[in-house]
Amino acid sequence: MKTVFLASVAAATLIAAPAFAQDAIGSVGVAYNYADVDGTDINRGVIDGVVASPVFGDWTVTFNAEGAYTDVENGGDETTLAGAVHLTKKIEDMRFGGFVGASEFANTTMTNFGLEGQKYLDRATLTGVVEYGTAADADMWTVAGDVAFYATSQLRLNAGASYTNIDADNIFLGAGDVDAWSAGVGAEYQFANSPYSVFGGYDYVKSSDLDVDANVFKIGMRYSFGGGLQARDQAGANLGRTSNAFTGLFAN
Repeated sequence: MKTVFLASVAAATLIAAPAFAQDAIGSVGVAYNYADVDGTDINRGVIDGVVASPVFGDWTVTFNAEGAYTDVENGGDETTLAGAVHLTKKIEDMRFGGFVGASEFANTTMTNFGLEGQKYLDRATLTGVVEYGTAADADMWTVAGDVAFYATSQLRLNAGASYTNIDADNIFLGAGDVDAWSAGVGAEYQFANSPYSVFGGYDYVKSSDLDVDANVFKIGMRYSFGGGLQARDQAGANLGRTSNAFTGLFAN
């Protein structure tokens, strides 16, 4: 079910992003994701966008959204949306705030809330997120972290991990608690004197409770406006990318 919230955030981010280019910072990207989930192939095409803009003083509002087409081997295909709104405050070389979002998740809609923080170093960005989500009477808690290192001004390398606990009563996963974790690496390279960049990544996802192991690969291209790779980080225009790869297997 596509909610009004999802449609509004998607429109504000994916359609309006170019119009904000002179006043804000962000990016629009396209990607292809491939996941091998215990021998089942999942192919996904994704369009995403992020826009961050100062609103008053040191406060920043960030919109991020994505639409995806997912094809599951022997399981059909689906088009889905997700989006979130972040409000954060920059304090010297740190940023703190929270977000609210929604995503289509396994034939239902998951709403999520969370707190997030970033620490900016000379050539690195540290990100931490604590998130609560609910879908189909299931409660989901996630703790995630990411470290981004700028080998050069044009090359961003990152590594991250997340842990999720799901109280899965009355959801498609079955009754009882489910624990899952993921770890991954990624890179993005921005061409010299160009707003365009290419990126790729790999995530490993595991849940012993569900007897699931997954390998997830991603490649894509991104158009940035308002600043380059590290400028996007420090302006809050990469918020929403420290995500949970486990729920991503079932969401958009």
